[in-house]
Amino acid sequence: MENRIGRSYVARKALFAKGLKAGRLTVQEIEEALPAGTLTAAERWLLYYSLRAAQVEIIDEVTGQVDHGFMAESPAAPSEH
Repeated sequence: MENRIGRSYVARKALFAKGLKAGRLTVQEIEEALPAGTLTAAERWLLYYSLRAAQVEIIDEVTGQVDHGFMAESPAAPSEH
C-alpha cells in the first residue's frame, strides 16, 4: 500500500507541475497518470478541483471541451432586461 501512495503522490505532483507550467492538462493525461483504482472518488474530485483552483484548464482531448466542474452544472445567471 505504501508503494501505491508513493506512486500516486509522485504522479499528482508531476501533473501539477506540468499543469502550472502549461496552464492546461487534458483529461486523458490525468487519467493516464492516475488510472482507475489509483485514487478514491473523493481524492479524484479533489485533484480536479485543486487543478481548477490553481487556474489549470482541464480539456477533453477528444471533444475539445473545457471541464469547468460544478460550474458547468449551475444554472445560468439571470439576465437583466
